[in-house]
Amino acid sequence: MGTRSTHVLFSKSFFLIFFISIVAFTFGSGCIKNFEEESYYNIRDMDISADRTGAAFIDLNVTTYVEKVQGDSAKNTSLLLKAYSRQSGLLETQKKIEIGALKKGETKSVSQVLTLPKAGGYDLQGVLFEDNVQKGNGKIKVYNLDALPADVQETGLGIPEMDFRVKKVEGGKVLVESDIYLTNEGRETSKDFRMLVKVREMDAGLLADKIWTRTGEIKPEATIIQTVNLTMPDQYNYIVEVLIWNNDTIVERGEGYIQLSPIVEVKEKNTTQAREIQTSEFENVVEREMIPEEESMAEKESAPGFSLSLSAILLCSAAILRRRFA
Repeated sequence: MGTRSTHVLFSKSFFLIFFISIVAFTFGSGCIKNFEEESYYNIRDMDISADRTGAAFIDLNVTTYVEKVQGDSAKNTSLLLKAYSRQSGLLETQKKIEIGALKKGETKSVSQVLTLPKAGGYDLQGVLFEDNVQKGNGKIKVYNLDALPADVQETGLGIPEMDFRVKKVEGGKVLVESDIYLTNEGRETSKDFRMLVKVREMDAGLLADKIWTRTGEIKPEATIIQTVNLTMPDQYNYIVEVLIWNNDTIVERGEGYIQLSPIVEVKEKNTTQAREIQTSEFENVVEREMIPEEESMAEKESAPGFSLSLSAILLCSAAILRRRFA
């Protein structure tokens, strides 16, 4: 009887140890996991609009709608947007954006802007990643971008600076030379636009003078100076307005100020008064031509010390004097 009980107890212990070993092996080998549902995503739709249409480039705003169909884990997701040329099939540009963690059943929209040459069409492909593992993709095509007209207001020109010099004071009138700095911040050479320069009295708003001129063609990221002469009555304050026209539309404007009778604060009397400016003291009739960069560098390099020919003459003179007084 005791032997049988011992045998039964041994069998139960062996079965229990065997069962625990099997369970441990199963979990260790990964056959039984924590029943985490695998993530699955879907790119439901893609919308495209033109943010900016230039003469040679276009900014496409691509909105992608990402849906998480299933998956319990909250892992980081990202979207890589690619643009392939339909003519050559080559990758033109790409941009990646982080989306973050999505919940099951959640749909999120993300927008990206791609700057592309305005030529032909493109195949746009959105590739979705979860922790750097590809989970889905979507595609959309665009055609005939070169047929889109450029934005009327898009010139790329800016007016960052204005300088003023008094050229002549006579009979209560002042002739002011106005230097207008024009910068092309665009990606292509600008057109030659019409430019109107006006000088207006600051308080009354009366127009003292106006001149039509042109901007000239300006290369990308370059700055040029256009100069006009304006005549105005002395001892007034003025606003100089610059208007750039594209056909019948004003596409850019800038302002500068000429104060021939500035208002100053009198601290002791807690009031203000006009400061008297002797405009004739600022007369500048000397014309200084702009030195080309190459000549300027050459002058800087040759400025210090004597020239080679002058050094030779000095050495010869020293030798003659030494021989004479020897």
